[in-house]
Amino acid sequence: MSFKCTLLVSALTLAPCVAFAQTITTDAIIVTARPNSEDPPVVADARERLSRTPGAVSVVSNESFEARAATGLTDLLRDVPGVLAQRRYGEESRFSIRGSGLDQAYHQRGVLFAQDGVPFADADGFADFQKIDPLTARYVEVYRGGNALRFGGAQLGGALNLVTPTGRTAQSENLLRVEAGSFDFRRAAAQIARSSGDWDAFAAITWLEGDGFRDHAEQHQVRGTLNIGRSFGEDRELRLIVYGADIDQQVPGTLTLAQALADPAQASFTAANFDWQRDQTIFRTSLQGRWRFSDALLFEGGLYATTTDLYHPISLLIDQQVETQGAFGRLDWQGEMAGKRADLYVGLSYRQGHVDQILGPVMFPIAGDSRREATGMELFAEARLFVTEHLALVAGGAYGRFTRDYVDNLNPSNNDDLDDDWFAPRIGVLWESQSGAQIYANLTNSVEPPHYGALVQSPYPGFVPIAPQEAWTGEIGARGRVGALAWDVTLYRAEIDNEILSFNPTSGVPAAFFNAHQTVHQGVELAIDWEITEGLLLRGSYTYSDFFFDGDPIYGDNDMPVAPEHQVGAMLRYTHSAGWFIAPRVEWRPGETWVDYANTLRAPGYTIWSLNAGWEFANGVSLFLDARNLTDETYVPEFGAVVDASAPGANTAVFYPGEGRAIYGGLSYRF
Repeated sequence: MSFKCTLLVSALTLAPCVAFAQTITTDAIIVTARPNSEDPPVVADARERLSRTPGAVSVVSNESFEARAATGLTDLLRDVPGVLAQRRYGEESRFSIRGSGLDQAYHQRGVLFAQDGVPFADADGFADFQKIDPLTARYVEVYRGGNALRFGGAQLGGALNLVTPTGRTAQSENLLRVEAGSFDFRRAAAQIARSSGDWDAFAAITWLEGDGFRDHAEQHQVRGTLNIGRSFGEDRELRLIVYGADIDQQVPGTLTLAQALADPAQASFTAANFDWQRDQTIFRTSLQGRWRFSDALLFEGGLYATTTDLYHPISLLIDQQVETQGAFGRLDWQGEMAGKRADLYVGLSYRQGHVDQILGPVMFPIAGDSRREATGMELFAEARLFVTEHLALVAGGAYGRFTRDYVDNLNPSNNDDLDDDWFAPRIGVLWESQSGAQIYANLTNSVEPPHYGALVQSPYPGFVPIAPQEAWTGEIGARGRVGALAWDVTLYRAEIDNEILSFNPTSGVPAAFFNAHQTVHQGVELAIDWEITEGLLLRGSYTYSDFFFDGDPIYGDNDMPVAPEHQVGAMLRYTHSAGWFIAPRVEWRPGETWVDYANTLRAPGYTIWSLNAGWEFANGVSLFLDARNLTDETYVPEFGAVVDASAPGANTAVFYPGEGRAIYGGLSYRF
């Protein structure tokens, strides 16, 4: 542990030294307090707004991934440090920030996952990635760790918010786009954006299909988005956003490490022979308002509803009908307090919903028939007071309450319910130089109530006694620009009680999920954009993750599995004045990564080389080439956690092989 602590302390001492900087303009995902002249206004405004946060935040614009075959979070967030986003199959991927939901082998928890401020998650907080359309994200906001208070989020990982274009903020009035590539990948999209007087509208449709790199990974998708707005003056509007999707996805299953390295394209025998699938139809709508009462006071809020029909035959048939409704509102105030510059926001978020689930062996009588109802409410606030022109003190917190009500229609003795409340405070400090460079620090409490996947675990009757996961996270960082270099560095340490993990600590309860005693997540997050010369940009990100048990009765101080200790990404892009660019990139995971809690099995590291190129013509036509894994390396970037891989009979078929060599190309026309 001494080397790890020394690394953290050394990086901490370096962070303030680089903060006394001046700014440049450059295309970056890095948030700084000074506007970037190369950003479209809507993206520049987002970066400026997030720069008020005394913590780690990022903005990823559509411009940074539009010249690639971006099909999911893995592609959108590849340059954001602290984020672990690895594809499993199709658009299903692992998504974790600072180890949130670290061992979640399917879907996502531990991060507030939203679009236009509206949660994608079910009412119990469980989220699904396939409900998003990357092509209709104008930009993506990433609030890492305890920095999601603006949404009422109090999860360990923070929040992710995808923002839909409007008729006024879309990149062009019309877009036609076609793509094709390896493994019979095909995608076509059309978008229109219009504004007239007080009205504006944006509409998009996306069609996608492909066979996938692995056997039994075929997918078919159709998605549609409509965003209609009515303005009532400056900073006053109402907006209706409607989204629908129909997604059919085969599931290739998981392999052992030996199988994945020997023949990564194969599907698991069971998945292929029993035709595992994951088909769903999604519909969501929200009515949102933004109303400025004065120069000092702004209100934002809305109502939303989401429905999902899921047909998911795997080892069991999972048939779900999911309905979620919610409301949110926030008041933002800017002014003076005791003669000092100050700002404040206060908000309320509420959601409710239910899941009707049929469960049973495929083609046999049902074994489960249940309704799961959940609610969640957060009341939150945060204030900044500038005690000097450049130094702000920050304080805030969230109060929340949640309920869980489970009804087993086949066996009422399994019925159970749970309700509880929590409070998560936050303090911080933000210093900003005249040039716009910033140093920040904060201490944040986070709380994650248990989701139904942890509470309802057959054959245990009723709810498994899972406690809410709580953590205190300390964070210090700096961001800014100096000369041709834009940078963002953050150090954090989270001390967690009752971390929800998929393991059984020999408690006598036959459960797959349980609470750990005490764990620690700490690390370093670094992002740079360096304009070496005119037209030549180096973009890099580095994540150091040190996650471990702290005196656990069984695992002692073992490292936690799944998250690699070191993760590096780097791209060198040359853009010619004629409009073309070429950008080689490397993704490097040095060393091996633990697979099990007992620390007996490791997954090998890897190095993946890719190449992106494109040409933008003056008539609105642009072309791109996206070539991945050029050396056709066999590697395993994603896997589930195992309790003890060395135990007799342990199931170690938890690996998802990485995609082999692939080439994609696309053409778009903006007019």
